[in-house]
Amino acid sequence: MTDQPDLYGTVTIRRAGVEDADDVRTLLVELATHENSADAVHATVQDWRRMLANQRVVVLLAVAGDQPLGYLSGTRQLNLWQGRDIFAMDDLYVRSQVRDRGIGGQLMAALAELVAPDQSVITWGVNQDNDAGQRFYQRLGAMLRTKVVAAWRPDAYTRYLQDQA
Repeated sequence: MTDQPDLYGTVTIRRAGVEDADDVRTLLVELATHENSADAVHATVQDWRRMLANQRVVVLLAVAGDQPLGYLSGTRQLNLWQGRDIFAMDDLYVRSQVRDRGIGGQLMAALAELVAPDQSVITWGVNQDNDAGQRFYQRLGAMLRTKVVAAWRPDAYTRYLQDQA
């Protein structure tokens, strides 16, 4: 998709394929570990192979040579208010040793190029205490809104259903 020189060599942004499943999972685990959430990662390399074969799943890899430096992931999904697909970004991660070299911006630019033909809205979440991330997204021109995200886990809704019976 894009090539840009970096201290690690030329950084290339490209769409991940099934053959990249191991690298994608490794980067995901690094991100989850950084966020103290590694125990929440259950997707295996085999799961990633299956997901990367799905055209609605998009993972963009930043690589220099054969070294993965970061990734951006998300899905195209129907938005009922819009009446068409949006792009729901899940993760943007750049390895700590190559941060502040513009790789995050390159990944976001590659995503914008990918969805621009459809004029898709791109949505994502950022933790409230992630000031650097918020500043980065504001520099891109993103609108930040505070919203509480709810998650209803299977054990909780199963309990609720049992209580309703």
